[in-house]
Amino acid sequence: MILDNKKKIIISIVLLVALAIGFVIYILAGNSNNYSTLDLENDALVDSGKNVESEQENSMQSADNTNVTDDDNDIDNTNQVTEEVVEIAVHITGEVKKQGLIYLKEGSRVADAIEKAGGETENADLSQINLAYVLQDGQKIYVPNKNEKISQYITGNSGNNDTEENNTSNSSKEDSKVNINTANQSELDSLPGIGPSIAQKIIDYREENGNFKTIEELQNVKGIGDAKYEEIKDRVTV
Repeated sequence: MILDNKKKIIISIVLLVALAIGFVIYILAGNSNNYSTLDLENDALVDSGKNVESEQENSMQSADNTNVTDDDNDIDNTNQVTEEVVEIAVHITGEVKKQGLIYLKEGSRVADAIEKAGGETENADLSQINLAYVLQDGQKIYVPNKNEKISQYITGNSGNNDTEENNTSNSSKEDSKVNINTANQSELDSLPGIGPSIAQKIIDYREENGNFKTIEELQNVKGIGDAKYEEIKDRVTV
């Protein structure tokens, strides 16, 4: 009986130990699963964060590319506008502050040319010219002073004198002649062999003696001899 009781005690202890060991194994196995689940969740969060960062970088790169494209388009548009601007060259003389060759946009007027030349001087007589006259490439403008009277102030790009009504070269030979009674110094200077000095002498002569009645009177001007008169007589009129 005593042995039977001992066997029962031993068996009970073994069972208890086995149960304890089984319980410990169960606990350890459960914790291991929990750790694995947590690791998977952490990995998923890390991957999700990386995806978000990647999407943000892609968005920023797309925005940069868009800005670059827009900038390139702006540059291209600027170049296109620049290419469309057409300039003309005109020569301006007379009563302006800066005589010489100037460049204007196509469609500019006499007033624009005077402004580009620094404006008119105090002696300029703008009432004798049309400030709204539309200029063409190659023309010459003369701004008169208050002490002279002129009939023409635009020399065409062909070299002939232009009027408002006819801004192209005149086919008539008479229209192309210089009127020695109304021509300014610049127009007289355009005659062959007539420089600024003789041109001024012609003006001085007509101011002292009145208008020329015939072109032959030019020979009375100091500096115009027979040879020079023969050279210009077909180019002038009264």
